[in-house]
This record gives sequence, C-alpha cells and structure tokens, in this order.
Amino acid sequence: MTVMAGVATLAGSLGLYPLFERSGWFWAGFGAVLAVGGAGLLARRLRLPALVNLLFGLVGLLLYLNLAYAASESWFVLPSPASVRHLVDLGENGWLAANRYAAPVPLLPGIELLVAAGVGLVAVLVDLLAVRLRRAAPAGLPLLAMYSVPAAVREDGVNWLAFGAGAFGFLALLMADAREQVGGWGRMVTSYHRQREVPLAGAAPPAEPAVRPDAAALAATGRRIALGAVAVAVLVPAAVPGLQPRGMLGMGGGAGGGTQTVTTPDPLVSLKRELTRLDDSVVLTYKTDDPDGPDYLRLYALDKFDGDRWTYSPLQSSAKDRLDGRDLPAPPGLSVASVREVTTRVHVRSEVKDMTFLPVPYAPSRVSVKGDWRVHGPSLMLYSLRDSAGGRDYIVRSLRARPTAAQLAAAGTYPAEVVAHYTAVPRNVPPQVRQLAQQITSGSSSALTQAVRLQRWFTQTGGFSYDLKAPAPQRGGDLADFLLHSRRGYCEQFAASMALMARILGIPSRVAMGYTPGSEVRPGEWVVRSRDAHAWPELYFEGSGWVRFEPTPAGAAGQGTAVAPGYSLPAVSAGGGSDGGTAETPDTSSPTDAESPSPSPSARHRNDEGGEEAATGQDGKKGGFTAAPWVAGAVLILLLLAVPMGLRMFTRRRRWAALTSPPKPRPRAPASQAAWDDPAAGAAHAAWREMRADALDHGLEWRASDSPRATARRLGELLELDAAGAQALTRIARAEELARYSLSRPAEPPERLRADVRTVREAFAASVGRRARWRARLLPPSTMTQTGTALRTAGNRALDVTARLNDLPARIRRR
Repeated sequence: MTVMAGVATLAGSLGLYPLFERSGWFWAGFGAVLAVGGAGLLARRLRLPALVNLLFGLVGLLLYLNLAYAASESWFVLPSPASVRHLVDLGENGWLAANRYAAPVPLLPGIELLVAAGVGLVAVLVDLLAVRLRRAAPAGLPLLAMYSVPAAVREDGVNWLAFGAGAFGFLALLMADAREQVGGWGRMVTSYHRQREVPLAGAAPPAEPAVRPDAAALAATGRRIALGAVAVAVLVPAAVPGLQPRGMLGMGGGAGGGTQTVTTPDPLVSLKRELTRLDDSVVLTYKTDDPDGPDYLRLYALDKFDGDRWTYSPLQSSAKDRLDGRDLPAPPGLSVASVREVTTRVHVRSEVKDMTFLPVPYAPSRVSVKGDWRVHGPSLMLYSLRDSAGGRDYIVRSLRARPTAAQLAAAGTYPAEVVAHYTAVPRNVPPQVRQLAQQITSGSSSALTQAVRLQRWFTQTGGFSYDLKAPAPQRGGDLADFLLHSRRGYCEQFAASMALMARILGIPSRVAMGYTPGSEVRPGEWVVRSRDAHAWPELYFEGSGWVRFEPTPAGAAGQGTAVAPGYSLPAVSAGGGSDGGTAETPDTSSPTDAESPSPSPSARHRNDEGGEEAATGQDGKKGGFTAAPWVAGAVLILLLLAVPMGLRMFTRRRRWAALTSPPKPRPRAPASQAAWDDPAAGAAHAAWREMRADALDHGLEWRASDSPRATARRLGELLELDAAGAQALTRIARAEELARYSLSRPAEPPERLRADVRTVREAFAASVGRRARWRARLLPPSTMTQTGTALRTAGNRALDVTARLNDLPARIRRR
C-alpha cells in the first residue's frame, strides 16, 4: 500500500505538466513522494498513532526540502534556523514568480520548491488516508486537487493521457487496498479431491490438486468497470459541444497546431468576435527590453467619428511611405515628456490571417520587417497593401513617453490643425450626452482633471459593468443608451464613449485598437492571445503627444489584462482643481472613490489574474466587520455536529414506533417465526438493542458472546445498581432471553420495557464521567457502528449485483 500510494500520487501529479516549461518539476515531486513514503513506513513499523504518522510525513517532507534546497545552511542533514529562513525566502520568491508569469512558467528554484512541497503535502494526505487509516476512496480528494490547479490556470485543461494516467493510478490504489482487505481475512480455504488412480507399490501417492475458487470472472468485471469509467470520463466531455473547443481528445485545431485561422480586430468590425472566442488562440509572442514592462500593442488609430461608429480616415499611400529600414516620422506633440527607447522583437503566429496592420508599441521609430510595409505619418500606423503579418518576425524600436501628471496638467494650447481634426463632434449627438460630460467634469480646471474624472466615472463611480453579452454599438443611439441607461458593455463602448465625451469637452481624442500587453511567460517574453484584443482612448496633450487612458474596468470583473497608466490616477481636489505637480497619488478623500487604484503600467500581469480591486470592490465600499460568513459557518458546523445525535434519536423513535403498528400476517409461518413476529417479542428485541446501543454510547464493554443473563449479571456488578435499576436490567434480559430461546411469550408489556430502558440508560450515565455523557449525547458511537454496518451491507449487495451481471451472459448461453 505504501508503494501504491506513492505511485498514485506521482500519476496524479502528471496533470501538472502544462504549467511548466521543463520536466524537472516531476523529479522534485518524485523525491518528495519517496521521503514521505519512507517516513510513513517508519511510523507504521513503530506502531505509532495516526496523528504521529501525519507528523512523520511532514517531518520527512521538511528534511527532503531542506536537503534539496538548503543543504549548505543546514546542520548536516537537519534543518537550522538559517536553512528554514532560506526555504521560506525561496518559497516567497517562487510564489511571486508563479504569479508573475503565465503558464507554462520557467522552472525557477522557488517554483520547483513549491511544486515539491505541494506534491509532498498531497503524498502526506494520501499516505495517511489510504495506508494508515485504510480509507483509500477519500484519498482521491487530494489527488483530484492537483488537477484543479491546471484546470483553473489554463483554459486548455489537462491532456486526456495525463488524466487517464492519474485515474488508473487511483484505481490501482483502490485495488491494492481491496486485495489487502481480503487478505486480512486469512488464507483462502481450498477443497481437495482424492485421485482415483491406484499408485504403484513403493511409489509416493500422487499429489492431490487443489481446487481453488474461481475469482477470475469477478476480477475481470472489476477491470472492465474501471476501464469503462475512465473511458466515459475521457470521451463524454470530448463529445459534448462546447466543452472541448480543441476537438476530440484535444487533437483538433487550436492554438497548439492545425490550420485554425486567427482573425484580428478590424476597426469596421466588432471586437466581440475576438473577446468571446472559446479557444483563446495565441496571436503573437514578443520580447522586450523595457524594464518597466511593455505597453499596449496598437494596430489602428481611429480618428473619425461619423455619429454612429469610429473609423480611420482614408489612407493616401505612396512609395515614399515605405519603411525600407529608415527612421519613421517623429510622434506628433512629443517634446517635453521624458522618453525611453525600447526594442521589441515580435513573432506573429503563422495561423494569423489577413493581418495587414502591424501591432507595435506606440510610438514606433524604426521597424525591421520583410515585405512591402508602409507608415501613415500622422498616426504612425504600419500597414501593407498586399502582405500579411501572419508568420512574420520583426523588430520594433519605439519611443515610450513617460509623462508625469504635472506635465500633463501644464500642457499648452493645442495646435489649430489638431483641434480641427480631433475635436469634431457630429450634430446628431444627443444633448443629454453633452450635458452628462459637462456634469461629470464640472469645476475641473484642466484637461487632465477632466480626463481623470471621465476615466474614474467609467471605472468606479458611474455604476458601469463589463459585459461581453452587450450588443456592439452600430448607431449613435447605441452609445447614448450605453451612457444614459444600460451602462453595460465591453472595451469598444467604453473607449468610444470616453473619446466622444473628451471631444465634447474640447480635448482632442481618438480611439486606438490593438492588444493589451498579454501575459509574461518568462523574463522579458510575453504572449498575446485573441482575448487580449482591446480598444482604448488616446487624448492629445501638447508636449506629451498622444496619451493613453483606460476607462474599461480591469481585473476579474473586466478586461483581464487591461492596466490604467499611473499618470491617469492623480488626486483631484473636491473643488475640481488639479493638484499640479504633486498630484500623482490617488485621491481617497471621497467616500465614493475609496477603491484601490488600478495597478501601474509597469505591473506584471497574467491572463488568469484579476485585479483585486475589481473582485473585492463591492465589499470594500461597505468596510468594517461582517458577521454573516461567521454565523453561517457556525450554523453549518452545528448542523454537522447534530447529525450523529439526530440519527441516534431517529433510530430510537423508529424502533419503538414499529411496535405500535400491527404485525403483517404471515400465512403458513412456522412456530419460531410466529414468536419473532409477536409484538411482545419485538418489544423485547427492541429493548435489548436499545440497551446495547446505550452501553456502547457510554463506553461500557459489551460482549457479543455473552448470553442475556450473563450480560445482565456483569453489567449489574459493574454499575452497582440500586434496586430499581437492577430490576429493570433483569426484566430486559429476561424478556430477551424468552424471545430468543423460548417459544413462550415474554410477560413484560412494551411500555414497561421502554421505561426500563430509560432507567438503565440513566444508570449508565451516572456511572461514567461528564465527558463520556456528552459524547453519548452528541457523538454516540453506536450511530457510527450502525453507519458502518449499513455501508458494508450496501457494498455486499453491490458485489452480489455485479456477480449476477457477470454471470448473466453465461446463463443466457446455457438457456
């Protein structure tokens, strides 16, 4: 069992393979399983209690981790304070790295330590349950917990081969446990048939062959059931539409291979198709040398709003717009803010089709890419008239502006051409939208303060919610309905609405479309998926150029990888003025704005992470202590504790209630059966069973081999009963003796026996301590015994049904 518990744990750990780049994690877990198994075996050899078995397993795991990851700081092989601190620090680094990278993560020492510790803890629980406590079935719960990790982190789930290996490992553990349970009954009894042949003189008699029971059919049935169960678990989810987007058994299309087409956001087509894809296909991967983390990757700059939708103005392309390895035009308006040059190496997946615009971080200054690619000077969009970005590798050098809140607040007046082109608002915009924009920013003293208040209204105070089920805006009235009524939508509505309201306020704006930074898979390397498609507004500030804002809710309740830039979170005074150069900290003076700000643009993030502020924002508004979860938990615990007591009371009532109903007639019943069906005999048996249960509940010894008279005599001597108690005990034993061994009817009526049982129960309670009395009331052992008997009976019946089903084909053939 020790070996099979370790094998089942290792087989279950195979489901963790999608989380790591290399296979070294398996050997770290293998060593932990060996250490735990050895410690548990030692505890069982010493015949120590189950709790000590658990402690031995944990100590064995600690010794292994100390030897493998902190040997240089240990006392020989024993942990020292320095080695324990090293393990804790290494574990914290591993936890930070695991939350920093997206799967598959690099196998850093800290991550490897966490894997070894996690697999080791599962091994400790499996060893305790399956080997020490002989409860192999509940040992499947910690094994199942290992599958929940990749299922929660990766949408692709676990490969069916890894699942099958873990399932067969668990089934092997169950079979080994059943084999040892049967072996504990003793040696198999076999029958011998004497040979008919007469041996020759002087020769030894021939050996008498043993005829053993044929258990092959039953074993084959068990194997068939196990194989069928695993097959159903693997095949049914693969066949149900929607549960397996990658096809049957994961061998269909998907991000990992095949010819699946990955489309890209188009300014004339809704983003919803990308954001709601089931497969969440990989679009591109890239490496960057930006120490603060990458910015968004932009495809389009939509500068034209026609009253219904945003799009870009017609591009007038000519040969002079070709890249040809030359420097690109300088970004408009960028003259004051500090700039950092960033190099990004991008690889677009070959499955991507019809991507005629290059996704690049703003603002690109030089691009090395094969093919006929051109640049639109005013917007710095990179496009091609005939080539696609699918399957291409290119290098982008870009100028990343780092404006401060003070620089944005002190921005000068806008150039006339910028105002004319980027503040145009159609006449059909409803007046309610214009009034709303003025109302939200009332009292603001600068364009930055207005922009910050608009962003905060969308993300915090306006009552908006992120909803991919909302219809895409097709008409101007759709945006008005989003702002004034529904307030439910996704990034396209948020970006389009904020850009429109900024133009109403006189701030030059446009809508950008592309991708968020995606998820970091290893240091400096990121992956972008189709659900990272995004739209956001860009506002113009003289001296800083086009600046990104983020009105779309982020985190678990919004766009998972959206990040609000730090300069968009300055404090805004109650009077509406900007705090100038010192306004780079979030405002927490207003009760309605008490939520935590979005993370800084340098924050690393991953697809499966949600901002904590989004997930806990509602609770954060209320604040204080809430007793509801504690009360609910306490009620649940009390209900669970009351189950044994309630079951005991129910059994007692049912026993006596059965005596009030008339017995069913049994025609042609023998005399002995008539005695058992007699109400007086039934009352005697019920009283005897109740007294036995009460004795077990109070911790008194009950010998099944004793006769009723011997039991009464022994209990009377043990309890030192008074006259009433002794008479009650004698009457119960006498009635059971007559009902069990004699055909005469017991003389005691049921009411008298029931009263005698209560008298004896009170004597039992008076003879034991307070702790035993409370245990008899709250956790009666007789109930536990009754439950175990019921489970064994159900198991035996299941085995009988299985044997009959197995013999059914043979019986049909004989007929």
